[in-house]
Amino acid sequence: MIRPILKKTSYEILKSKKPNISYFHPFGCKCFVLNNGKENLGKFDAKSDEAIFLGYSSNSKAYRVFNKRTLVVEESIHVVFDDNLLSRKESCDDDDVGIIDTIDGGQTSKEDKIPTKEEDSQEPPLEGLKDLAHEEKEVSYPRELNYVKDGEILGDPSKGVTTRSSLKLMNHVAFLSCIEPKNIKEALKDDFWILAMQEELNQFERSKVWTLVERPNNQSTIGTKWVFRNKLDENGNIVRNKARLVAQGYTQEEGIDFDETYAPVARMEAIRMLLAFACYHDFKLFQMDVKSAFLNGFINEEVYVEQPPGFEDSKFPNHVFKLTKALYGLKQAPRAWYERLSTFLIEKGFEKGKVDTTLFIKRYNNDILVVQIYVDDIIFGSTNECYCKDFSKLMQGEFEMSMMGELSFFLGLQIKQMSDGTFINQAKYVSDMLKKFGLENAKPQATPMSSSIKLDKDEGGKCVDSKLYRSMIGSLLYLTASRPDIMFSVCLCARFQANPKESHLVAIKRIFRYLIDTPTLGLWYPKDSTFSLHAFSDADYGGCKIDRKSTSGTCQFLGSMLVSWFSKKQNSVALSTTEAEYISLGSCCAQVLWMKQQLLDYGVKMETIPLRCDNTSAICLTKNPIQHSRTKHIEIRHHFIRDHVSKNDVVIEFVDTLNQLADIFTKPLDKERFWTLRRELGLTCLS
Repeated sequence: MIRPILKKTSYEILKSKKPNISYFHPFGCKCFVLNNGKENLGKFDAKSDEAIFLGYSSNSKAYRVFNKRTLVVEESIHVVFDDNLLSRKESCDDDDVGIIDTIDGGQTSKEDKIPTKEEDSQEPPLEGLKDLAHEEKEVSYPRELNYVKDGEILGDPSKGVTTRSSLKLMNHVAFLSCIEPKNIKEALKDDFWILAMQEELNQFERSKVWTLVERPNNQSTIGTKWVFRNKLDENGNIVRNKARLVAQGYTQEEGIDFDETYAPVARMEAIRMLLAFACYHDFKLFQMDVKSAFLNGFINEEVYVEQPPGFEDSKFPNHVFKLTKALYGLKQAPRAWYERLSTFLIEKGFEKGKVDTTLFIKRYNNDILVVQIYVDDIIFGSTNECYCKDFSKLMQGEFEMSMMGELSFFLGLQIKQMSDGTFINQAKYVSDMLKKFGLENAKPQATPMSSSIKLDKDEGGKCVDSKLYRSMIGSLLYLTASRPDIMFSVCLCARFQANPKESHLVAIKRIFRYLIDTPTLGLWYPKDSTFSLHAFSDADYGGCKIDRKSTSGTCQFLGSMLVSWFSKKQNSVALSTTEAEYISLGSCCAQVLWMKQQLLDYGVKMETIPLRCDNTSAICLTKNPIQHSRTKHIEIRHHFIRDHVSKNDVVIEFVDTLNQLADIFTKPLDKERFWTLRRELGLTCLS
């Protein structure tokens, strides 16, 4: 039986007429809103303002629009829509969230409106809207974004710009752009990026970053530029259009525009140690992001910058801004922010870490509050969650915060804090990286490198694009933050960046093909783990085929939680396997001593740290204080391990080769051996 194809909707069948859908419009389209007598208009002033259509009122028959002139969101029934949608679509990608087709393929017209209950098809009065010759007015600085409802401005401008997270509550689905402008000219053509730039300048005004002054005659002025980035969440969704005004700091002169610039940055193993500490003590970590953090740092030098491109003051176009606080791009900006934040925390009773000066700790009897800083990102947690709430209020009272919540995405790491442990991986980064290099459909491999590979300079080999090769190396090195299983392979390929050949490119593509098979692999920190520090050290004697230098490999654990590792070619040629193992032990000892001191800041005291090695001769050398012919050629700096063995800071223990976990960092292995060590390191995939 052939069923007839219905060409009418159910509404048309029941009502015998087509529904009125004239009030449907594409979100984000251009429109014009009647001024409606809210301001005293001059004789030649425009009767309407250009706006962006955002949606519909939730409690009235009105449109919700963003007024581009006043930078406020308002509701009005007096709105005329631009029916030239084609020009708008041509300027955006097909997947632009601000542009969607009209329902039923209909075209908008100047007569479109939302019908009232009293008159289903009659138009509301639109006098004054016929004059649409409203010229683009220059955006003056500063302006605030507020929300207007029924003629009343809601919200306090001094409390900050309305963020997109709060706009979601108002159904502003068209408030983001998928396109990152390449320059200011492109940005000024996009309403969303104009708003993002205005938000940045509003932040400057609230933070009192600068003062507009006459251009000095005897002082250089630093240029400014806009940087545009789409902020993504852990799922790759765009959550914010961020426009950052930065100073062109490369023009600064030392002694004139800046002096000291150093600012401490947390090491990645310090972040993993904090994750392990929180997991062991069974408390959750939270994160916060200080909005425009560098704008909070005071500077001591006299610095002048040019006015922001596209936002020059029309009355004083030749004036410049004198900075009171730091600006992104200035050489002293990171240090100024660190000093401001560290001073504030110390005043509030926090103690700075003795080894890691980006770690701040506050103790409350038997409880502890830990704060770890990575530039403008802050991780914090406490054995008593009440102190986390107090810290949040403390920071909100001093700084403007743009993101707070449970730690889940930090420095590219995806972190899942669960009831039985913590899982760390970079699955999203792996997916993006494979797409970036067009390898997402390549054939998977079980290991990152063949056990029989022999890489050398390959001087007779075919040359490849060195820029592409270095980009691949850099991307993979970033991934080693949670993937120790590829550490040796990446470091080996990185030795040939100066003049890469086709054989080297094949080797590095093998690593990507391995990632295709293990995209979600990550580190697992179980809560039932102990918290004892121990380490493994190994070396591959003469492993480099070019200069015959050996490769050191070490890894450090807190219980069963792997928190630190490295694979590195030794600086000098070892004359024996014993010497190579001895040098590797020295490097491992240095890392362990740093970790031991770091744990003291947490209140954890470790006595004698076991270092496990599979070479008995190297173990004997660490215990022998007598210098003889077998060790006279070893550099003095490698002998410091003897001193710490004698002090009982560390103890060197023998481990058989089968249980030597650091073996994975010194040489390519066969599949069975590689998989076994990978599992022993704590690498797994969540089901």
